[in-house]
Amino acid sequence: MMKIPGRKIIKHFLNERKPGMDAEKEMKLMLVDDEERFLYAMEKLLTKKGYDIQTASSGEQCLDILSKNRIHVVILDVKMPGLDGLETLRRIKQQYPLVEVILLTGHGTVESAVDGLKCGASDFLMKPISASDLLDRVKDAFARSRAVEAKIDEARSRRFMQQSPRDILNDADAKE
Repeated sequence: MMKIPGRKIIKHFLNERKPGMDAEKEMKLMLVDDEERFLYAMEKLLTKKGYDIQTASSGEQCLDILSKNRIHVVILDVKMPGLDGLETLRRIKQQYPLVEVILLTGHGTVESAVDGLKCGASDFLMKPISASDLLDRVKDAFARSRAVEAKIDEARSRRFMQQSPRDILNDADAKE
Protein backbone atom coordinates (compact mmCIF):
# COMPACT_ATOMS: atom_id res chain seq x y z
CA MET A 1 0.00 0.00 0.00
CA MET A 2 1.36 3.39 -1.01
CA LYS A 3 1.94 5.77 1.87
CA ILE A 4 0.39 9.21 1.35
CA PRO A 5 2.24 12.02 3.12
CA GLY A 6 0.14 13.77 5.74
CA ARG A 7 -2.81 11.39 5.28
CA LYS A 8 -4.07 12.04 8.83
CA ILE A 9 -4.05 15.81 8.32
CA ILE A 10 -5.99 15.51 5.07
CA LYS A 11 -8.46 13.10 6.69
CA HIS A 12 -8.97 15.54 9.59
CA PHE A 13 -9.90 18.40 7.28
CA LEU A 14 -12.24 16.21 5.23
CA ASN A 15 -14.06 15.08 8.38
CA GLU A 16 -14.51 18.55 9.88
CA ARG A 17 -18.02 19.69 10.66
CA LYS A 18 -19.83 21.13 7.66
CA PRO A 19 -21.54 24.53 8.06
CA GLY A 20 -25.22 24.24 8.84
CA MET A 21 -24.98 20.89 10.62
CA ASP A 22 -27.01 20.78 13.82
CA ALA A 23 -24.24 20.89 16.44
CA GLU A 24 -26.56 19.90 19.28
CA LYS A 25 -27.45 16.64 17.53
CA GLU A 26 -23.71 15.83 17.38
CA MET A 27 -23.58 16.03 21.16
CA LYS A 28 -22.86 12.75 22.95
CA LEU A 29 -24.40 12.56 26.43
CA MET A 30 -24.10 10.17 29.31
CA LEU A 31 -26.62 9.88 32.14
CA VAL A 32 -25.26 8.31 35.33
CA ASP A 33 -27.76 7.50 38.07
CA ASP A 34 -28.48 4.51 40.30
CA GLU A 35 -32.23 5.23 40.11
CA GLU A 36 -33.25 3.04 37.18
CA ARG A 37 -36.66 4.70 36.65
CA PHE A 38 -35.12 8.17 36.37
CA LEU A 39 -32.41 6.85 34.06
CA TYR A 40 -34.92 5.11 31.81
CA ALA A 41 -37.34 8.06 31.67
CA MET A 42 -34.65 10.65 30.85
CA GLU A 43 -32.98 8.38 28.31
CA LYS A 44 -36.29 7.81 26.54
CA LEU A 45 -37.16 11.54 26.51
CA LEU A 46 -33.78 12.69 25.25
CA THR A 47 -33.52 9.90 22.67
CA LYS A 48 -36.94 10.92 21.31
CA LYS A 49 -35.58 14.43 20.87
CA GLY A 50 -32.76 13.00 18.75
CA TYR A 51 -29.87 13.02 21.21
CA ASP A 52 -27.21 10.30 21.39
CA ILE A 53 -27.40 8.96 24.96
CA GLN A 54 -25.31 6.44 26.88
CA THR A 55 -26.44 5.39 30.36
CA ALA A 56 -24.62 4.04 33.39
CA SER A 57 -25.96 3.03 36.78
CA SER A 58 -22.68 3.46 38.68
CA GLY A 59 -19.50 5.52 38.74
CA GLU A 60 -17.45 2.50 37.73
CA GLN A 61 -19.67 1.84 34.71
CA CYS A 62 -19.46 5.53 33.76
CA LEU A 63 -15.64 5.45 33.71
CA ASP A 64 -15.70 2.24 31.67
CA ILE A 65 -18.00 3.79 29.05
CA LEU A 66 -15.85 6.95 28.91
CA SER A 67 -12.78 4.82 28.22
CA LYS A 68 -14.48 3.41 25.10
CA ASN A 69 -16.61 6.31 23.80
CA ARG A 70 -16.32 10.00 23.04
CA ILE A 71 -18.72 11.77 25.40
CA HIS A 72 -19.15 15.55 25.54
CA VAL A 73 -21.39 15.96 28.61
CA VAL A 74 -21.95 13.68 31.61
CA ILE A 75 -25.00 14.18 33.83
CA LEU A 76 -23.88 12.59 37.09
CA ASP A 77 -25.88 11.74 40.20
CA VAL A 78 -24.06 12.70 43.41
CA LYS A 79 -25.38 9.97 45.74
CA MET A 80 -24.66 6.47 44.43
CA PRO A 81 -23.49 3.29 46.11
CA GLY A 82 -19.87 2.34 45.51
CA LEU A 83 -18.02 5.09 43.68
CA ASP A 84 -20.06 8.19 44.52
CA GLY A 85 -20.63 11.14 42.20
CA LEU A 86 -17.93 13.40 43.60
CA GLU A 87 -15.22 10.74 43.36
CA THR A 88 -16.42 9.82 39.86
CA LEU A 89 -16.24 13.54 38.95
CA ARG A 90 -12.65 13.75 40.22
CA ARG A 91 -11.63 10.76 38.13
CA ILE A 92 -13.42 12.06 35.03
CA LYS A 93 -11.64 15.40 35.30
CA GLN A 94 -8.26 13.66 35.82
CA GLN A 95 -8.66 11.32 32.86
CA TYR A 96 -10.95 13.30 30.52
CA PRO A 97 -10.54 17.01 31.33
CA LEU A 98 -12.53 18.20 28.29
CA VAL A 99 -15.68 16.33 29.33
CA GLU A 100 -18.26 18.66 30.89
CA VAL A 101 -19.93 17.24 34.01
CA ILE A 102 -23.26 18.35 35.44
CA LEU A 103 -23.97 17.09 38.95
CA LEU A 104 -27.54 16.10 39.72
CA THR A 105 -28.97 15.17 43.08
CA GLY A 106 -32.17 14.77 45.03
CA HIS A 107 -30.31 15.11 48.34
CA GLY A 108 -28.22 18.19 47.70
CA THR A 109 -26.49 20.30 50.27
CA VAL A 110 -24.61 23.54 49.79
CA GLU A 111 -21.41 21.71 50.79
CA SER A 112 -21.78 19.03 48.12
CA ALA A 113 -22.55 21.70 45.50
CA VAL A 114 -19.44 23.69 46.46
CA ASP A 115 -17.30 20.51 46.51
CA GLY A 116 -18.60 19.51 43.08
CA LEU A 117 -17.94 22.91 41.55
CA LYS A 118 -14.44 22.98 43.09
CA CYS A 119 -13.74 19.58 41.50
CA GLY A 120 -14.67 20.85 38.05
CA ALA A 121 -18.41 20.33 37.64
CA SER A 122 -19.92 22.85 35.27
CA ASP A 123 -23.29 22.90 37.03
CA PHE A 124 -25.16 21.48 40.03
CA LEU A 125 -28.88 20.67 39.66
CA MET A 126 -31.56 19.44 42.03
CA LYS A 127 -34.08 16.68 41.30
CA PRO A 128 -36.81 16.74 40.27
CA ILE A 129 -35.90 18.62 37.11
CA SER A 130 -37.81 18.91 33.88
CA ALA A 131 -36.30 17.51 30.71
CA SER A 132 -36.35 20.98 29.11
CA ASP A 133 -34.46 22.58 32.04
CA LEU A 134 -31.94 19.75 32.04
CA LEU A 135 -31.52 20.05 28.28
CA ASP A 136 -30.91 23.81 28.54
CA ARG A 137 -28.09 23.19 31.02
CA VAL A 138 -26.69 20.39 28.86
CA LYS A 139 -26.67 22.67 25.80
CA ASP A 140 -24.78 25.32 27.80
CA ALA A 141 -22.22 22.73 28.92
CA PHE A 142 -21.83 21.45 25.35
CA ALA A 143 -21.29 25.02 24.10
CA ARG A 144 -18.51 25.45 26.68
CA SER A 145 -16.97 22.16 25.56
CA ARG A 146 -17.06 23.24 21.91
CA ALA A 147 -15.49 26.61 22.79
CA VAL A 148 -12.57 24.90 24.56
CA GLU A 149 -12.10 22.51 21.63
CA ALA A 150 -12.09 25.49 19.24
CA LYS A 151 -9.37 27.20 21.28
CA ILE A 152 -7.28 24.02 21.21
CA ASP A 153 -7.76 23.73 17.43
CA GLU A 154 -6.79 27.39 17.02
CA ALA A 155 -3.60 26.87 19.06
CA ARG A 156 -2.73 23.83 16.94
CA SER A 157 -3.37 25.80 13.75
CA ARG A 158 -1.10 28.61 14.92
CA ARG A 159 1.63 26.07 15.61
CA PHE A 160 1.19 24.61 12.12
CA MET A 161 1.26 28.08 10.55
CA GLN A 162 4.71 28.61 12.02
CA GLN A 163 5.99 25.47 10.27
CA SER A 164 6.71 24.91 6.63
CA PRO A 165 4.33 22.56 4.74
CA ARG A 166 7.13 19.97 4.46
CA ASP A 167 7.65 19.99 8.25
CA ILE A 168 3.92 19.51 8.82
CA LEU A 169 3.79 16.52 6.49
CA ASN A 170 6.96 15.03 7.97
CA ASP A 171 5.51 15.37 11.50
CA ALA A 172 2.29 13.69 10.36
CA ASP A 173 4.19 10.83 8.73
CA ALA A 174 6.30 10.34 11.84
CA LYS A 175 3.14 9.94 13.95
CA GLU A 176 1.64 7.32 11.64
